[in-house]
Amino acid sequence: MNKKYEIRLEPKEREWIEQLLHADSTSPGIRRRCLVLLLSDENQGVIPKQTEIASRSGVSNVTVYYTVKDYCTRGLDQTLRYRRRDEPARPSPITGEVEARIIALACSEPPKGYARWTIRLLTRRVIELNILESVGRETIRTTLKKQNLNLT
Repeated sequence: MNKKYEIRLEPKEREWIEQLLHADSTSPGIRRRCLVLLLSDENQGVIPKQTEIASRSGVSNVTVYYTVKDYCTRGLDQTLRYRRRDEPARPSPITGEVEARIIALACSEPPKGYARWTIRLLTRRVIELNILESVGRETIRTTLKKQNLNLT
C-alpha cells in the first residue's frame, strides 16, 4: 500500500522537535504533534501503524493524519504552531452603553403580570425598546452573568 505522505526528518529537525517536546513552555497540543512527528519519522526504521501512533501519542487517527499532512505540505515550523485566524472573530454586539441599558432594564421593575424578569422577557424587551435590532437569549444571559447579576 502506497502512503500519500511520508515523513523523513533531518537530524536538525529531529533535535529541534525534541527540544520543543521537553520545553516547559510548550503546550500539550504541540507536544502531542511533536510525538506524532517523531513516531512517524521514516528515517528511524520501521514506523508503527497510524492507530499505534495515535494511541502512543494520545491523539486520534485524524490528528495523526493531519499532522503528517501539514508537515508534508506546510513544513515543520507551521505544523508545530497554532494557526492564526485570517479574519478576526465577529465583534460582540454588546457595547458599554448597550450593556448599561440591559443591566438597568434587568434591575428595573418587571412588566405587569410578572413577578421577576426572565431572560426571554429581557430579550423581547431589549428588541422592543430598540436597544438592539436582534439579540439572542444567550447574549443577554452572558451579559448579565458577566456583571454577576441574578434575576431571582
